[in-house]
Amino acid sequence: MAKLERLLKLMAELLETERPLTAEDLRARIEGYPEAGPSFRRAFERDKDDLREMGVPISLEPVPGSDPPVDGYRIRKDEYYLPDPGLEPDELAALHLAASAVRVEGLSGAQAIRKLGGAADPVGEELLTVPADPRLGSLFQALSGRCVTTFDYRGSRREVEPARLDMQRGRWYLSGFDRSRNDDRHFRLDRIDGAVTVGPPGGYVRTEPAKGIRLQPWELGDASPRTARVRIDGPQAAWAEQHLDLPVTALDDGSIVVEFPVTNDDAFRSTVLGFLEHAEILEPQDLRDDLVAWLEAIAGTAS
Repeated sequence: MAKLERLLKLMAELLETERPLTAEDLRARIEGYPEAGPSFRRAFERDKDDLREMGVPISLEPVPGSDPPVDGYRIRKDEYYLPDPGLEPDELAALHLAASAVRVEGLSGAQAIRKLGGAADPVGEELLTVPADPRLGSLFQALSGRCVTTFDYRGSRREVEPARLDMQRGRWYLSGFDRSRNDDRHFRLDRIDGAVTVGPPGGYVRTEPAKGIRLQPWELGDASPRTARVRIDGPQAAWAEQHLDLPVTALDDGSIVVEFPVTNDDAFRSTVLGFLEHAEILEPQDLRDDLVAWLEAIAGTAS
């Protein structure tokens, strides 16, 4: 049994039970656990930690009538489920309209609307579908099980410790530690070549919260990303180093060289122009030439 399936069954047992369940109760009810002993305890503790890390409130409570006293586990529904917000009929109707008009590709919001007390009848055509990706299921499994993933990305093999999945501007991104580059990286899912291979559970340990993708204007393009190096001097250098969150090299004269991952040339040019005379594109040459030509064209028009 895959770990993701075991976690789902564990959560279901803890949600539906009328009394706290001991670890042994859960071992007997859920397939996939080792026999009683240290191996089972380690697997069970890891599963509890994983669920709690995902925000599932597992309570430890005395089991009624046990002698000697023993503690058990349960998930209280009032702590797990969204409480009834007391929506009025017109508010439920508006929420139903939104859920019907926008959905994740392949999924429906009807069940959530029913739980809030609204009708689930169709109200019209969907206006927007948030795209899914065939690799999402494997990556969610890797996240829940802390499994190292391998995949081909832009012609090279990557070995990544997944940290989080985000959607930006209609595209899915994976953030994680890239063992192949020994650095934290972001990957656009539609640029992964082929399938994602998921390793065994517990392949790595996260020591700090993951940072999600935050795209800047010069990254909002479909072109292959390339690195542009920009020298920034004067008072603008300190501002750029503090706010851009990009790789920076300090020079002896007090200026800095900032590396921009560029997929949108026009937006990158606008960003550089914002620094006025304090910024100079060092490379690549075509981006430098493009800026010079653009400025010359503006100067020619003005004259």
